[in-house]
Amino acid sequence: MERTLELTCELIRRPSVTPDDAGCQELMMARLQAIGFTCVPLQSGEVKNFWAVRGDSGPLLVFAGHTDVVPTGPESAWDSPPFSPELRDGLLYGRGAADMKGSLAAMIIACEDFVAAQPEHPGRIGFLITADEEGPAHDGTIKVVEYLQQRGEQIDWCLVGEPSSSEQLGDVVKNGRRGSLGAVLTVRGVQGHIAYPQLADNPIHRALPALHALSCQPWDQGNDFFPATSLQISNINSGTGATNVIPGELTVMFNFRFSTEVTAAELRRRTETILDAHKLDYLIDWQLSGEPFLTASGDLVSAAVDSILDSTGLTTELSTAGGTSDGRFIAPTGAQVLELGPVNATIHKRNECVRAADLPRLAELYRGILQRLLLD
Repeated sequence: MERTLELTCELIRRPSVTPDDAGCQELMMARLQAIGFTCVPLQSGEVKNFWAVRGDSGPLLVFAGHTDVVPTGPESAWDSPPFSPELRDGLLYGRGAADMKGSLAAMIIACEDFVAAQPEHPGRIGFLITADEEGPAHDGTIKVVEYLQQRGEQIDWCLVGEPSSSEQLGDVVKNGRRGSLGAVLTVRGVQGHIAYPQLADNPIHRALPALHALSCQPWDQGNDFFPATSLQISNINSGTGATNVIPGELTVMFNFRFSTEVTAAELRRRTETILDAHKLDYLIDWQLSGEPFLTASGDLVSAAVDSILDSTGLTTELSTAGGTSDGRFIAPTGAQVLELGPVNATIHKRNECVRAADLPRLAELYRGILQRLLLD
């Protein structure tokens, strides 16, 4: 069996449902130590992380990723057991095949081949691996970044193995992500009998004009890399369940996905200004999941674009679409950050799969980026 495919299968066999690592990191560290990496396990709470580095000086290229996977759902709904990798019709099936154990295997194989050819390579290579990306992300990458900052380590380039490709391997590279700002809004009224509205204050009626204003508000126009900021209401809850009771409280959940044209602080301020203008009695609880980040250009972008073109013949698209990633914790350190991985069509779905032939090709892309950044 081809080496990248074989290692991917070994990782899939470990049922590392977040935040469990199930031995994936021990396997990775053993492979890295065998080629001269110094590995430092970094546990935070129940979460396993590790940092590994090879080389003593020079610019630092880091491969970042996660060993945890999302739950499978009912295993009976899968065509084959999710943690028993299976090849069918050129596809490798298993939970984590695309997100992102295939990428982790490709990173390891790329480094093994690169080090075999260049045992005295200039610069440094690092691995930043967590088992807390699919979960709350409170004890994962952010903790490793804090560890590196305490040691004075500066990442120059970071390649995140998220499944970025759309139709073909390498057709899309994520060079940034939108920010994510969530809110839970509680609008307070006065509960009462529905036949005596003059004795109550309906928070639903009060809130509707404000919610309409929020949903119609143009927050920005976006820019060359980001679409316009979007607010989406995801949940509304009110009432006692009875048909003859005016509720005393309304709860609304909404989320901003925002560009670099606006800040989280500005979104909070403008939202609260609209709520105040409608004279609502309210509380609002904000949660910032991540600021937007962007690597518009630079050595890492050039190396990835050139490696993809040479290996696949594709002119890759730079994109900031999709949800958040752990790149949001790494980019604020000043590192150039890109996401490059396999086709993402089946991630988080039952029967998750990846094209088996794409796995060694992905290792080739990673090795090409290593060569361009550390040797050229």
